[in-house]
Amino acid sequence: MSEKIDLERYFRPSKLPVLNDRNIKTEIFENYYGDESSEIPTLPEYLFQTPEDTIINYYSVLREAANSQEEKWAGCGTIGNAKAPYPIAYHFLSVKYQEKLLFHEYLKAFENILHINLIKFQEVPVYGGFDAMRYFVEIETIEGTEKGMASFAYYYAFIDIIKEGNQYKISNINIYPENYLCAPYHGWDYIAEAVVDIKYGEWCSLVKTRIPTQQVGFIKNIYFRGTDGKYYMIQFYQLTNGVDIEIAQYQRSRNGKWELIELDPEKCINK
Repeated sequence: MSEKIDLERYFRPSKLPVLNDRNIKTEIFENYYGDESSEIPTLPEYLFQTPEDTIINYYSVLREAANSQEEKWAGCGTIGNAKAPYPIAYHFLSVKYQEKLLFHEYLKAFENILHINLIKFQEVPVYGGFDAMRYFVEIETIEGTEKGMASFAYYYAFIDIIKEGNQYKISNINIYPENYLCAPYHGWDYIAEAVVDIKYGEWCSLVKTRIPTQQVGFIKNIYFRGTDGKYYMIQFYQLTNGVDIEIAQYQRSRNGKWELIELDPEKCINK
């Protein structure tokens, strides 16, 4: 008997676990395979029971989707499920988001993306009484090239989720590509500790003593005692390319709890 082949090794340059590995393809794809977006009826409610379900199921549908381009290829024939998953995934968007982002525009956003792994996922705080929940995700993709070979690319995104009836739907996605050459060659603003020292320290004269960094997984917390006698925490997420992106600021209250605040170091420069 031949040994079972681990196909996952061909998809993964990183060692982070794949989060979008739910096996929903058989039930959903057999019913709606090849249908246009407008022809797909309401999807099963279990896909949208929690915001976490919505995001993980969304990327599980998209995992083996492939929107290839003629001038860019990956050195082989048909990839995965080709374009079949996109009309299904489109129904994870809220009604208002679909009105804003038409299906042909949605499909265009996936041009040359041939495989998607969801590797990071975390709820993030939102400011100003925002009526949606927001989540950070990082995805690892395989893309085609003009050289006829596949390449890996990484993106991070912020996804807003709202409740639409009894289901949680995606109301907005802001996605950003990751660059692997900027950080090693250009400056301090990709390193959390340096960002705090310069933006909050030099620009705003707020840092009296910076406390050692605390990092758990990709979440990186920078603590410092302020020149005003208060304690602060600036939270960053670390991307696969090593870059730290700032997520939120907190101040410790008298009862010892960290309360979300909003600081804008840019205003310190403009004073």
